[in-house]
Amino acid sequence: MPTLHRVVKHNGISYIGGIVAEDESLDMEGQTRQVLKKLDAYLQEGGSERANLLSVTIFITDMNVKPQMDAVWKDWFAPGELPARATIGVADLGGTTLIELIATAHY
Repeated sequence: MPTLHRVVKHNGISYIGGIVAEDESLDMEGQTRQVLKKLDAYLQEGGSERANLLSVTIFITDMNVKPQMDAVWKDWFAPGELPARATIGVADLGGTTLIELIATAHY
């Protein structure tokens, strides 16, 4: 039995739950690319797109590699489409997961 719905829609807002990379052997750049690709798919599933993101919370296990994540992030968005964002350092995300994100978007 699942522990969550990946996308929950309510009153024009899509709430997208904990996204992690499939390939945990990748470095921060690679895991970030996979997570953002999955986010694109979940946005589409919720009837939205990345330009409609309102906020994103990102959890990473090593703040020293945050610049790698930021570089991928900046390439992924058009400059005028950046959502509100917080990046939080955490001790552990399980296994060798380096990054997990949650997002909110309108549709």
